[in-house]
Amino acid sequence: MSDPLKSADTEFHFAEPPGLSEELRMLREQVRRFVEKEVVPRGEEWEREGKIPREIFRSMGALGFLGMRHKPEYGGTEMGPLASMVFAEELGRSSFGGFTSSTLVHSDMSAVHITLRGTPVQKQKYLPAIIRGETICSIAVTEPDAGSDVAGLKTRARRDGDSWVINGAKMFITNAVYGDLLIVAARTDPNAKGSRGISLFIVERNTPGISVTKLEKHGWLCSDTAEIAFDNVRIPLENLLGEENRGFYGIMETFQNERICIGGICAGESAKAIEITTNYVKNRQAFGGPLWNQQGVRLKLASLAAKAAAARALAYHAAELAEAGKPCEREVSMVKALSPEVLHEVVHGCLQLHGGSGFMRGTTIERMARDARVLTIGGGATEVMLEEVAKRM
Repeated sequence: MSDPLKSADTEFHFAEPPGLSEELRMLREQVRRFVEKEVVPRGEEWEREGKIPREIFRSMGALGFLGMRHKPEYGGTEMGPLASMVFAEELGRSSFGGFTSSTLVHSDMSAVHITLRGTPVQKQKYLPAIIRGETICSIAVTEPDAGSDVAGLKTRARRDGDSWVINGAKMFITNAVYGDLLIVAARTDPNAKGSRGISLFIVERNTPGISVTKLEKHGWLCSDTAEIAFDNVRIPLENLLGEENRGFYGIMETFQNERICIGGICAGESAKAIEITTNYVKNRQAFGGPLWNQQGVRLKLASLAAKAAAARALAYHAAELAEAGKPCEREVSMVKALSPEVLHEVVHGCLQLHGGSGFMRGTTIERMARDARVLTIGGGATEVMLEEVAKRM
């Protein structure tokens, strides 16, 4: 079966946001070339294997992609939220959601905790290898009974002599199977209620007492996702990350960047879905000519493109606010509430235009439709994000 992603004759791109710097435009082109050369030709193999080769992380590290949110003294380039947005958008255009999620969890959702809250010793110990793509990072917050409700965490960490001892479980953790380093959220004050009494820890993946169970997913097949159990996991006192009992605020701060990245992912995936579907309907013969000749088909794609462009514009606006250091919690919550829902509409609308072939495994649009589903859930479910918006109205 012919797959339009592999034989596209036209490209679809959104216009560059006004005022985007030349540095960020160059970053976009560099990431786009990398994706086209290194990811698209190999992504299906990774999907079948359920694993992303470690050398891909090292290749991205060598190009500077994994250090954009980290300081130069550790090998980074110290760029801001707009760089994360551009990076996420171009990774999204790869059409491989699992690869995109694993990369951004490493670069923008876990390792940044060390940059923002780590001691000089922690930064020097861990960041250079993370930025080079040699140490793969993960963020372990979600639990079997606490997802979007971070304040409901039950995993405990208690002091015992010169160590912290961690007990509990985490669920749906990306990069937990093949990764090396976990940023773990645990409750350190058992008497505290809600968001109080939560701390963050740096935990090396091979620490005794950690067991990992790989989970089978609906989509994102090349990305490893796992349940983690902590059974009297002992780590040094100096592995506390940031201030004790104030980890919730660190989680919330980093969530802002995570949600901007999700806006970027959705923009890139929407553009790619529209592109391959446009090419498909221009080549698919039905009713005496290409499907593109049917006005309803053209208008459907135009409508999807307009909605995706609007969601993308909101995401760039939120990234610009964050870049300028301005309050953006409401706008970022809007991005997370809107962008995945728009992407969901886009990919399923595009799948419909593919007809029966869109329902077949082996086509890009079918895979993209599966991958897109989780984005309305992960990083804060749509309903939770809308409640965050309502609080700020």
